[in-house]
Parts: sequence; structure tokens; C-alpha cells
Amino acid sequence: MSKSIKTVFSHLKGNRFSQKVKRGIFTSSKLNQDSTDLPEELTTPLSQALKSAPAPIYAPTGSETFQTITTKLSDGLTVTSQPKFGTFCTVGILVNAGSRHEVDYPSGTSHFLERLGFSASSLYKTRDDIMQAVESLGGICDCQSSRDTTIYAASIDRNKLEKLIELFADVVFQPTLPDTEIQLAHNSILYELEMLNKKPDPDPMMTELIHEAAFRGNTVGLPRFPPEETLADINVDVLKTFLRSYYQPQRMVVAGVGVDHDELSKMCEKYISASAKSPSWSLDGPVLQDNSVAQYTGGEVRVEKSFDLSLSVVPMPELAHVSVGLEGVNFTHADFVPYAVLNMLMGGGGSFSAGGPGKGMFSRLYLNVLNRHHWMYAATAYHHSYEDGGFFCIQGSSHPSQLRDCVHVITQEFVRLTQGTNEVELKRAKKQLQSMLMMNLEARPIIFEDVGRQILATGVRKSPLELCDMIERVSNEDIIRIAGNLLSGKAALAGLGDLRNMPSLDDVQSALASTDGKLPRKFRLFRS
Repeated sequence: MSKSIKTVFSHLKGNRFSQKVKRGIFTSSKLNQDSTDLPEELTTPLSQALKSAPAPIYAPTGSETFQTITTKLSDGLTVTSQPKFGTFCTVGILVNAGSRHEVDYPSGTSHFLERLGFSASSLYKTRDDIMQAVESLGGICDCQSSRDTTIYAASIDRNKLEKLIELFADVVFQPTLPDTEIQLAHNSILYELEMLNKKPDPDPMMTELIHEAAFRGNTVGLPRFPPEETLADINVDVLKTFLRSYYQPQRMVVAGVGVDHDELSKMCEKYISASAKSPSWSLDGPVLQDNSVAQYTGGEVRVEKSFDLSLSVVPMPELAHVSVGLEGVNFTHADFVPYAVLNMLMGGGGSFSAGGPGKGMFSRLYLNVLNRHHWMYAATAYHHSYEDGGFFCIQGSSHPSQLRDCVHVITQEFVRLTQGTNEVELKRAKKQLQSMLMMNLEARPIIFEDVGRQILATGVRKSPLELCDMIERVSNEDIIRIAGNLLSGKAALAGLGDLRNMPSLDDVQSALASTDGKLPRKFRLFRS
């Protein structure tokens, strides 16, 4: 007998069943005779359910639909929900407030409030008390702010929904904003800004710069991350004024996934609606509210910067980064879906990944750019869209000495769009977009954000099936048409790094207006 088998039987000494096993008493013929000595798990065939096991709960066939139910309460608060099978739910409050609304405030006010989300309130003295309360509900919580929306959300056991709604009413509408937590938020943002400046990853800063270039000094062009010098201007009075001005029922949506809609509406009427009428910070004081419409301006933003490559775990080459953008459409426009297909058709990414270069990528920026120009480190298309405007851009990275060539390649890809696409390429882009949409919406938190954002922005939600049908209807003629619309507008140009070889905005505009997308020739006696 092997050592492992002896070890097993040594742990079974003294057990009547194990003794019989060792002596070979149990055989297939005697198993039924001695079944009284065996536990139920050993005598019940796998084709039968255990008598002692609880009855299984199955999801009813066809029980999940894409039907989104929406109710508007008497004070203007909107409540919306989406059915979802399971024992957990995701619920949250979305506020039409973000960095685009900071015209009358120090830059970074909404970002500051994000860091103060789920902090001390009238019922909870510290952030730790709130975290413990959420944990007692079997869940997790988070607060995030963007250019146009601030979201407070939590995923919990659906049977404890009322406690969560009561917590939301207190945390969102009754924050005490103590000096200690304001200082912690201040220090946290300072650290974040320091890391943004040190990390070689350009994406966060490039996103900021191209927004600033596209919407100069207005709405979504206002900085998402505050400059360090404005942080000192953010105090309790500023925060209370921002809350008083924007955290109003008419600008808010309570969204839930996996909850009963009537139950959610009653709880919101009981807790949130009542709290919204008289929060502690709204008794007296000014109201500074900005409802400006986004104005695309185009323009140029350059930030000379030397990256500290010693901080990177993986050796990084010296790079300069550039982004070329053109005016797009808002997300309620009829061409929003064709722009999304165009974004997928262009695709892009880095020149190397863990799976090897290329890795079966067939988007244009892989085939036409990264696979053909070895000196291009990255090329990616982005489609930024908001309720009142948007833009489409291509971001690229290369060595500073080849930055002009990098922009040259990008402008050529923009102009090439006017020639349209072939059937295989278009079908691939549409199927990829459809599959990405449906796979993302398998996750409950993503369903929550999709439902909440659509209802907050438009008052209705387009179902995934409806969106997939709209994607399928996009044609080659649509791609050619929106490409012409893009190139007819003014360009936005943003650069980061060593920009000595970056072309001017006028040169970029000339290239985009040409038939081949080539930059004007520049004759220089010496090459830098």
C-alpha cells in the first residue's frame, strides 16, 4: 500500500465505515444491504437530488428583459430601474454635476467632492463608520466624478435595500464636511497630481489636453484634474455652494439594477425626496449654477515635458505624444452610432502587447500604421461624446525626432476615410462593436451606469437590442458622409513631451484639407 493511501486511512481510524472499507467488506452487492450505515451523500445516485438539500432556485425562462421602468417623483427626482436575476443589486444616485460646471468655482471642486464621497455625515461620524455600515449590508460602494456626471453607487444584498437608501440620503444630502476629511482629500489629490506628472503613461494627460484644445475655456474643455494652485481655494463654503447649486432633485436620477421598481420608488419618496427638500447646506447662501452649452472651438495646446522613465518597471523609450481631433456629434445625434462604428473601424493601441505584436488585430490603425511604421509606438482612435457636443481624435506616440512624421501618418488616415471602406472591414467593425456592447452589459454595475446615464441625459433608454439594430444599419455611405463632415471642420491639436518637431496647427489644417492628407513640405538646413 502506498504511503499516501496509508495516510488517508490513518485519519479514518475509529470510523466504522472506514474499517469496513479497509477490510473490503463493501462491494457493489453489499452496498445496499449496509446503506443504513452510510451517509445520504454516498447512497444517493447523482441523477437524484439529496433529500436534505434545499430546493434549488432557477431563473425563470425569459424573466430578464431590457425593459427599463422610470418614475418621476413630485419634487422632480427621477427613479429608474432594470430587472436583473440574482440575490445582489446595484443602486446609486447620478447627479448632473461635474468639472464642466465649475465656471464659477475653483477648478477641481467636483473632483474634491468625489474624494469626499461617503465621508462623514449627520448619522455617520467618520468614513470608517460608513464603510462598516455598507459592509454590514454585504456590499461595496464607490463615488466617481467625470466631466458631466457624479455617481454614488453601491452593490449590496437586495434584501437590505432600504438601509442603503437611508444611507444614501444621509451621505449625499447631509455631509458634514469636517476639516479633517477636507485636508485628507486635499492631500490625496496632491498625491494624485504628483503621480500623474511622474508616470510615463500619457493617456490621462493627453485626454485632458485634447479636451482643452477642442473646447477652449468652456464646459467639457475645463480641466478634470485641478492645478495644484487652485486646491487651496477650495474650502467648506465653496463645497457647500456647489452642493446647494447642483445637488437638486431635478438634476438627479436614482437608478437600480436587480430591484423592484415600486419598492425603490417608495423608499426614494420616504428618504431621498424628503431629505432633498432641506439638506443642512441649503438653508442659506448663494446659488451659482452654470448651464452653458458646449462650444467646439478647435485650437492648439502644447505642454513641453520631460518624462521620468526611471519610475517605469518596464524599460520605456523616450516618447512624444500628439493627438489630432475634429468636431463630432453629441450622443443624441442621429450620427452617434455611425461615429461609434467608425471608432471601432479605426481601433488602434500599442505596438506591442503580452500576446506579441499585432496579435490578430485588423483595425486600420494596426494594419495601416503600427504594422507599417516600426517607429510608431502607439496609435489609437477615440470618440468623446457628450449631451451637447463631441469630437473624434487619433492619438499617436513616437520618438520626438519623428513627431512630425507621426502627425503626417495620422492626417493621412483621416483623409483616407473619405474613400470609404470595404464590406469585410465594415462588417468586422460592426460585429466587434455589437459583441463589445452585449458582453459589457452582462455586468450589473455596467448596466446600472448605462441605465442611469441615459435616463439622466435623455429621459429614455435605448435598449441594447435597439442599439445593435442601429449598428447593423450603418453603411459605407454613412462612413463616407461623416468623414466628410469631420474634415470640413476646424482641427484641435494637442502635444505632450519634447515638441520641437511637432507641426503647427495651420500645417495640420492644410493636410486635412488636402486630397492626400500630407503635411506641407518644410525645408530646413539642419535637422534637429
